[in-house]
Amino acid sequence: MLRRFVLVRMVDVSGISGTGIVAEGVEFTNGRVCMIWLTRQVHSLVIHENISEVESIHGHNGATTIHWIDQDEKSDENQSHCDL
Repeated sequence: MLRRFVLVRMVDVSGISGTGIVAEGVEFTNGRVCMIWLTRQVHSLVIHENISEVESIHGHNGATTIHWIDQDEKSDENQSHCDL
């Protein structure tokens, strides 16, 4: 099952993306992630191997969090978000 998410940035470490919801993404059933940036300055579509890769690249030590729109049916936990 696909899972949708948004990246929510509290602090803009790079000075490019801004704060708030900065990207939308989907995690596919094979674990790969596709994400599109919503910034006004830079537009890109990115494919990552997995959500852990997204966390390690874009988390900025907790400055950004992943907020899941869809629940993970594989997981027993009902997390609404995952801190980066």
